[in-house]
Amino acid sequence: MRSRKITMIAALVLLCACSKTAIDVFTGFRKPQHFPEPVYRVADNPVSKAGFELGRKLFYDGILSRNNQVSCGFCHIQSAAFTHHGHDVSHGIDDRLGSRNASPIMNLAWRSSFMWDGGIGDLDLQPIAPITNHVEMDESIANILAKLRNTPVYPSLFEKAFGSRDITTARVMKALSQFMIMCVSSESKYDSVMRNQTGFTENEKAGYQLVQQKCAGCHKEPLFTDESFRDNGIAVGYNNDSGRYAVTLNRADLYRFKVPSLRNLAYTAPYMHDGRFYNLQIVLDAYSGDVHDKPNLDPLLKQNGVLGIPLSTTEKTQILAFLNTLNDHQFVNNKMLAEQ
Repeated sequence: MRSRKITMIAALVLLCACSKTAIDVFTGFRKPQHFPEPVYRVADNPVSKAGFELGRKLFYDGILSRNNQVSCGFCHIQSAAFTHHGHDVSHGIDDRLGSRNASPIMNLAWRSSFMWDGGIGDLDLQPIAPITNHVEMDESIANILAKLRNTPVYPSLFEKAFGSRDITTARVMKALSQFMIMCVSSESKYDSVMRNQTGFTENEKAGYQLVQQKCAGCHKEPLFTDESFRDNGIAVGYNNDSGRYAVTLNRADLYRFKVPSLRNLAYTAPYMHDGRFYNLQIVLDAYSGDVHDKPNLDPLLKQNGVLGIPLSTTEKTQILAFLNTLNDHQFVNNKMLAEQ
């Protein structure tokens, strides 16, 4: 009897050890099978366990802001698919208001430009914008480097990640990128259907077909954005945000904004560049009955003289059913991406 107990205990210890080993295995960045090749140059900044962990620590550390309180994770909350839940526009340092809704940090390895206006074209440079913006984090890169160098834990973390205790701008940005490109959302019901692991309900299938017919011109599978900039016909916002025009100074880009992904919409309300719509029903109502005929209105929203996307009540219900299949519960609950 005693021998049997010892054997069982040994087996349990071995099982726990094996489980822990499995959990601790870090596989780095992997492209989901049904996704296209990433845009980000992963070979130039391969994701290591130490680099990812450093990037995660930096992402959640208020040290990147002037008052050491506003972290990247302050406006990009994991449970909200890394958006600023419930805020129409972001709230930054000293509770200062931004002018735009915080975009989700999700599938960034496949993005060719960043921000609603596409003003940044390299993920390794993107964090500089919020860090130095006076209403977001209001800090200088020089001050950040000095603070990190004088914080005992960081030199050793940089050494583990990059082989040297030197803390440079490039290494800070590359570490943040290693964390951000690991924020991959590819485990929704839609993804399971694409992998032939399950099927859509009748309502979901009908909604999928409608999205393919009426929305795929902008929201291309499997990322559900084509990375373009378009005027989607909503009224000019209260702050007269000119969109991509502010970057290009081309009048053809006036009021054009980056097409957002349709993934994880259950977690990312409110919607549009200024967060003006608080639920998806309002969004569909706007596209079907409240499109404004502006000079740069996207041609897909004015066909045969008809403004918007004609949708019946039933069709809206079916589209909403499909959009729910794009919500990735595993992504917003992934402990690896959470603050440690």
